[in-house]
Amino acid sequence: MDPNVRRQILLDHYQNPSHHGLTEDPEYIKINTNNESCIDNLDILYKIKDGVIEDICFDGEACAISTSATSIMIEKLIGKTVEEAKELLKNYEAMINEESYDSEILGELNAYDEIYRQPNRKKCALLPFESLKKVLNQIEK
Repeated sequence: MDPNVRRQILLDHYQNPSHHGLTEDPEYIKINTNNESCIDNLDILYKIKDGVIEDICFDGEACAISTSATSIMIEKLIGKTVEEAKELLKNYEAMINEESYDSEILGELNAYDEIYRQPNRKKCALLPFESLKKVLNQIEK
């Protein structure tokens, strides 16, 4: 990805994150996720009905990488089935870990394709996806 495009995507989602702000709706599943090595501490709320992710919102304090990754993840997941969410998660983690992945599935998440160059930032990029794992595990019980 062109470095200027990457930078613009990250800045746009950091400065104007999608679905920022929480709800008190009891139909949402709240997942807290944090990174002990930096300031990241996010509450991410998921509304999943009949196997479809209807809505996601978030709030908290986080670095530019975590905030932008959360914003992009939310945009990619709303309206997707749980199975599609699992596929997105699998491909995103593979990209972050320098494994084979389908870049078509990831869209703007490809902006993190070189995060491996900064190993201490991998956790930041993976943080919102840790919440996705938790919520998928919770609904499958």
